[in-house]
Amino acid sequence: MSTRRLPEDDRGRSCWVCFATDEDDRAAAWVRPCRCRGTTMWVHQSCLQRWIDEKQKGNSTTKVSCPQCNTEYIIVFPKLGGIIQILDILDRMIYKTCPYMAGGIFFGTVYWTSVTYGAVTVMQVLGHKEGLNVMEGADPLFLLIGLPMIPLFLILGKMVRWEDYLLRLWRKYSSRWPILCKLFPSSTSQLSRTPAESMPLSDPVSATRVLCGALILPTIATMAGKAMFGNVSSNFQRTLLGGFAFVAIKGALKMYYKQVQYIRQANRIVKDYEEPKTSPAEVIT
Repeated sequence: MSTRRLPEDDRGRSCWVCFATDEDDRAAAWVRPCRCRGTTMWVHQSCLQRWIDEKQKGNSTTKVSCPQCNTEYIIVFPKLGGIIQILDILDRMIYKTCPYMAGGIFFGTVYWTSVTYGAVTVMQVLGHKEGLNVMEGADPLFLLIGLPMIPLFLILGKMVRWEDYLLRLWRKYSSRWPILCKLFPSSTSQLSRTPAESMPLSDPVSATRVLCGALILPTIATMAGKAMFGNVSSNFQRTLLGGFAFVAIKGALKMYYKQVQYIRQANRIVKDYEEPKTSPAEVIT
């Protein structure tokens, strides 16, 4: 009985997924799906199918390539019937359009939320009645463009770190006017080193802090205006003065806090490591 000889390239086949050979499973179907040679040339059809399933993660339209030579695998599906083919086309269309629809819904929600916030801010700053009169008399197109700009400008304004700029100027020129050194606990001349400055928006929490601080500013300005400038008759002027006073006081406190932290960072030291002390009872045991 004669034995069928395999072609030269088919001898000693080994699956690069399960490492089995022809001798281990003679009935297994083999495939050579890419340009690889040597030990990574052959792979079991079933092993490759499982590996492709892991890469596609349930999305059969995802393209998969060889991890060695980056050749894209040629994947062929059985032909579909007429109705199934139409459903498959509809499913692909929905899959491709849903991200754009979701993006449109998201930006639309953000836009109309910004419009609502802008309208509430106008009534809060000018007063309820006067704010309604101003918006009723304004051009609708101007309102649709101007109202969403209010939260945007508040956020951009919050991102201006004017306290850091003034603090750097103070550190640079405070030695020329000794009286200025009394504003802070210590002078920069006493620093043992120059510490690294913290980066703005270095983490997600900092970004949310900027967002919340910017959006709550009109409310705080209104409250501060009523508390500090109650004798001002105009609601707009009272809110404006309250906002400037709040920002100035908050900025001064922030500069003081940052300067103290700056000095603490500059004068920190690292101590020598000390071996933990052991009691005689611990040594005996």
